[in-house]
Amino acid sequence: MSGHSKWSTIKHKKAATDAKRGKIFTKLIKEITVAARMGGGDLDANPRLRTAIAAARAENMPNNNIERAVKKGTGELEGVSYEESSYEGYGPGGAAILVESLTDNKNRAVAEIRHIFNKYGGNMGENGCVAWMFDKKGYINIEKSAVDEDVLMETALEAGAEDIRDEENNFEVITSPEDFDAVKAAIEEAKVPVVEAEVTMLPQNTTNLEGKEAESMIKLMEAMEDCDDVQKVYTNADIPDDIMDAAN
Repeated sequence: MSGHSKWSTIKHKKAATDAKRGKIFTKLIKEITVAARMGGGDLDANPRLRTAIAAARAENMPNNNIERAVKKGTGELEGVSYEESSYEGYGPGGAAILVESLTDNKNRAVAEIRHIFNKYGGNMGENGCVAWMFDKKGYINIEKSAVDEDVLMETALEAGAEDIRDEENNFEVITSPEDFDAVKAAIEEAKVPVVEAEVTMLPQNTTNLEGKEAESMIKLMEAMEDCDDVQKVYTNADIPDDIMDAAN
């Protein structure tokens, strides 16, 4: 399974705990607010907002929370102003890490992100040091047992998918960011259940980690995910299944 899929698996397994702490809802509300501020509240005209609201509904966020976040973004309600920024660096074993932040205090965010890098054997680098290793892509994850491969291939490729990857127990459908909505809609219309769907940053190549380096990398990624100022974190680390499973 690819590094992206493995890390997604960890996130989904710990999602119930995060939801209790309000972590997931907080991050989703931030994204909805910023998307509405930047592109307006019309879903048809704002793909980023459309994707953010779809993600919120997938986590069973109440509609009134979603509507309030949109109104804060459009200025109909008073709200906090968040600033977007990204940070890059290396984790244990030289694995690339890309961090996206949405924060109301950039100085606090930089300090906390740098601290997490240092604490778990990584180091924060200059802008541009690892971003070139990732491509912005639409990503749709589907369990093999839930779909006929031929049906998926025909449906996804006709709708504009770039690639369909066979990853052990799952199929990964890869799209351009522009075609993501159309491909996802076509797959759902074909009654194919989707495990995960998002516009994300996929690594061009992976860095294999073993032993203590792999364990430290998982701790670093989890600490980044738990940071209130971090919205999303990506890595090209490829970690053995037994170490990933032990982390849960």
